[in-house]
Amino acid sequence: MSGDRLAPPEAVSFADALRFWLKLGFISFGGPAGQIAIMHRELVEQKRWISERRFLHALNYCMLLPGPEAQQLATYIGWLMHRTWGGIVAGGLFVLPSLFILIALSWIYLVFGQVSWVAGLFYGIKPAVAAIVLHAVYRIGSRTLKHPREVPLLWAISVLSFVAIAVLHIPFPWVVLGAALAGFAGARFAPRQFGAGGSHAQGVKGYGPALIDDTTPTPRHALFSRGRLAAVLGVGAVLWLAPMALLVAMQGWDSTLVVMGMFFSKAALLTFGGAYAVLPYVYQGAVEQYHWLTGPQMIDGLALGETTPGPLIMVVTFVGFVGGWTRQVLGPDALFLGAALAATVATWFTFLPSFVFILAGGPLVESTHGQLKFTAPLTAITAAVVGVIASLAVFFIAHIARHPGAAGWSPGGIDVAALGLMSLAALALFRFKLGVIPVIAGCAVAGLLLRLAGLA
Repeated sequence: MSGDRLAPPEAVSFADALRFWLKLGFISFGGPAGQIAIMHRELVEQKRWISERRFLHALNYCMLLPGPEAQQLATYIGWLMHRTWGGIVAGGLFVLPSLFILIALSWIYLVFGQVSWVAGLFYGIKPAVAAIVLHAVYRIGSRTLKHPREVPLLWAISVLSFVAIAVLHIPFPWVVLGAALAGFAGARFAPRQFGAGGSHAQGVKGYGPALIDDTTPTPRHALFSRGRLAAVLGVGAVLWLAPMALLVAMQGWDSTLVVMGMFFSKAALLTFGGAYAVLPYVYQGAVEQYHWLTGPQMIDGLALGETTPGPLIMVVTFVGFVGGWTRQVLGPDALFLGAALAATVATWFTFLPSFVFILAGGPLVESTHGQLKFTAPLTAITAAVVGVIASLAVFFIAHIARHPGAAGWSPGGIDVAALGLMSLAALALFRFKLGVIPVIAGCAVAGLLLRLAGLA
């Protein structure tokens, strides 16, 4: 190890941290796994702002919470380094670039989406998205379920959750509640199985002393305090109530914007397992219940979310924009402004709980980390999430398999080209370990060529 790696780095100013979090907001591609890898490389290996053990400890904590774990990890580290404002800046800059980019892309999608070459690109992107969701099932399942002989109860929860969503059409919140109750029981009667949840701690490498090292005492602001907990919860409540009251005063209780605020607040509390876990719930509400957008549009929104920086759950920005546009929330003469407002509402109410979870619950939850009675219900929920995401994959595959002009499921009604693209995308992800962006880009170009050739 070189001499400059033997000493910990100098203290990081708030301005230097702000510049880094801003850069991260523009380079955080690749979904949660890619974003966590980027933060690990930058913060642990290169800058050495935090040690690997402390980084993994924070990550495991974020994995226990509902919400986007990569964004919460950024918030956590920013909070650990520079108190409350450090967490707000780190988490906010993780989201803001994606918000503006997705508003722009959503407008382009709605205005120019029927143009032939744009339609061709999205024709190729849809199969890639289906393959990406399948890959998510594999990644989360391999971390949580392991071998059926080791954790048969977790496998049973996963299969039952799939049936509940895909066959019985039970709402997602009830599936989560059932899994949590199973986890509570499992902690008592089958502790070995429910202690088998996935962990990111896969060994600790030496990168030299870090600014926040293994032996660095927990900062005073990160210690649990009832007064601080009450203060943060109070501020969080005001930040939820104030915009909601304003929306109610502007448009009434039954308006689209108020319904969106309520719906995405509930979604934020149910995202155990990351963005893919909440997508079925968002689909049930946004597509089937409120009809803010169609199923194919939901797939297109997920594709846009995959190809932009920031958390994948930013697909809610697209859902809000399309819903605000179709419902004309500010009237027919202000389509863009209404849609942008709806997208902002969806994003605000989705991410506000994540900040509260970290800033208020961080010290409290961290003190109980590793206790089975606390982690077993969340392990069960994660197992249920695998089944729920599998049901989402089936839904996506069904949509791309049906040829746009087909009336039924006869051989002539199957879109062979789309299924072929999905298979190639899956091969690239599973076998050749390609990233999400190259797979989506390759499928988009292939879709455009197929449309130009008249084969799709």
